Amino acid sequence: MSKVIIVGGGAAGMMAAYTAGMCGHDVTLIEKNEKLGKKIYITGKGRCNFTNACDETDFFKNVVSNPKFLYSAIYTFNSEAMIDFIENHGTSTKVERGNRAFPTSDHASDITKALKNALDEFGVKVKLNTEVKDIIIEDNKVVGCLLKDGKRIACDHIIICTGGLSYQTTGSTGDGLKWAKKMGLNVTDTRPALVPLNTKEDYIPQMQGLALKNVNLTIYNEKKKIYDAFGEMLFTHFGVSGPLVLSASSIIGKTLEKVGALKCEADLKPALSIEELDNRLLRDFNENMNKHLSSVLRGLLPSSMVPVFIDILNIDDDIQINSITKEERVAIIALLKHFPFTIIGLREYKEAIITQGGVSVKDIDPSTMKCKNIQGLSFAGEVLDLDAFTGGFNLQIAWSTGYLAGICID
Repeated sequence: MSKVIIVGGGAAGMMAAYTAGMCGHDVTLIEKNEKLGKKIYITGKGRCNFTNACDETDFFKNVVSNPKFLYSAIYTFNSEAMIDFIENHGTSTKVERGNRAFPTSDHASDITKALKNALDEFGVKVKLNTEVKDIIIEDNKVVGCLLKDGKRIACDHIIICTGGLSYQTTGSTGDGLKWAKKMGLNVTDTRPALVPLNTKEDYIPQMQGLALKNVNLTIYNEKKKIYDAFGEMLFTHFGVSGPLVLSASSIIGKTLEKVGALKCEADLKPALSIEELDNRLLRDFNENMNKHLSSVLRGLLPSSMVPVFIDILNIDDDIQINSITKEERVAIIALLKHFPFTIIGLREYKEAIITQGGVSVKDIDPSTMKCKNIQGLSFAGEVLDLDAFTGGFNLQIAWSTGYLAGICID
């Protein structure tokens, strides 16, 4: 039996503590907050989309960074196993649209309760309001940790599950990344991910609060298309947000940091071809020949978008339909299919769902989550350079890597 310390009482940390305890080790879980799972309480808008009930093939398609590294972890403990785990520890679950799994109660606290029940099952000791200052390494082997109050705790193995840099109020302040760098491990560049985006144009804030449910967003680096997807987006006072944009941020973040600005186009009528849209517009125009352009456009666009649309077209909003030229009609169609704006930056970590980047997976054994170069050290969860799209995938990465780290302690 080894004496094991888990640093960080989030999703990965609680799961690692549970499986280490299940394997008969003497486990202490150290959390600097006043309660476990603080970030879990705010996921899924408080409902906790704790996993995605898809098969492994679809799961890996939703992992953005280093999906192959996760093969052992996911096949050892997949989403089906996680759902069973939650059910077996006192919380009923349900699966909704997009295979997103939630507690039946819609209360994130029930997920944390299930995990706490699991910890109690194997006598895991939990130290709350306790902050680890450093990891103690001697002769390239972990021998313990140093607490902020100066106390040292000896151990045989440490699993670092301190998360990334997003939602720092939940305790994710990058401690594990700092320790990894100090130990000589590679830490890839970090950035906010699944995060809203800042835009350049003055007309975007004019549409603040407008949600578009069925649009196609395309993002270009010069002429190269780097993102193209269909879904929902939201205009804000600073730029754009919504599910479509959050996913885009994870794909374009690294490129955006390098080039500083990326051109975007939103197809506002993706279900209609240019020819079909032209026929629709001609029909609307013929039925409303004496009406103003702004009035007719309200049949095609949300009201708050119409003034912006007309301003971009540089057409008088009082112009009557019977005065619209063919060239102006073509321009209207082009703008409906290619509504432009420019992304100039990611929003801050405090608005990001996850952190992209982290401890390089090249330094970690994917079959055990152990550090290749330092004995008695493992990493799990968001502290690693692993991230995925929304839908429960990031939490499943935490569960799976935490589970594997816990069962692989010598």
